[in-house]
Amino acid sequence: MPDFDLLVLGDINPDLVLRGDVEPAFGQVEKLVDHADLLIGGSGAIVACGAARLGLRTAIAGVVGDDLFGRFMLDALAARGVDTGGVVVDPARRTGLTVVLSKPGGDRAMLTHTGAIASLTADAVDVCTARHVHVASLFLQTALEPGLPDLFRAARAAGSTTSIDPNWDPSERWDGGLRELLPLTDLFLPNAEEAMRIAGRADPAAAARALAAEGPLVAVKLGAEGALAARGDELVTVAAPAGVEPVDTTGAGDSFDAGVLAGMLSAWPPERMLELGCACGALSTRAAGGTAAQPTLEEALA
Repeated sequence: MPDFDLLVLGDINPDLVLRGDVEPAFGQVEKLVDHADLLIGGSGAIVACGAARLGLRTAIAGVVGDDLFGRFMLDALAARGVDTGGVVVDPARRTGLTVVLSKPGGDRAMLTHTGAIASLTADAVDVCTARHVHVASLFLQTALEPGLPDLFRAARAAGSTTSIDPNWDPSERWDGGLRELLPLTDLFLPNAEEAMRIAGRADPAAAARALAAEGPLVAVKLGAEGALAARGDELVTVAAPAGVEPVDTTGAGDSFDAGVLAGMLSAWPPERMLELGCACGALSTRAAGGTAAQPTLEEALA
């Protein structure tokens, strides 16, 4: 039996979340914001924390520097039950950092210093330790990208399933080796804008169908509108749960991923996977940052 249910490959960095009137005014103007929090960040780290909170045996692989931010992340992940044995600490690199500018109403902008985020390579990963291998922030994983197809083939040969959340492509080329990877991917987890740009389609449903034709189950995040999933000719949609007043939407998509992955590993049908994902994403917005309000499985099901 594998040591873990889920192995996450991805970004491990703090988020500095600023909330309030966060639109900068250049010209050496100083503005005051309402809140500032240094929190667990990185799509990979937030997914891993969400999965562990849901009861999955979870490990993460990535790279951090031997610095204050790196130690903060390793301690915080371990405190949330995530195994960090696969994390490389590289003294020659600095841990990445994302500054999140979070406006009232849920919109946000992000400024990221990649640092060590892009340094993970395929030869540093043992995919045979987990039932499922998830890649977060694909477009930031430039050192991992060349070896990822063989890594997914090895995972599948060992009986594991695979998934990818591409996140935003800063280069806006929207490739990242996806054409080779999608047929090796069991679950693809873009948001609506990412799906449309990758597929070259004008609406999320058409994009999901086009991407699903490459092989994976495609689960598309629609924010406050819920989510949809495509597999072959099948298309299912799920509404977001009502009654959750968001404090901060940072990491909500990553918590959605954790819920969908938990449902997949329980062999649930796509609609129920989406329902769990939407519940996890919505509940995660109850506090600042991506992990402070992530639900247990019991809370999400309720």
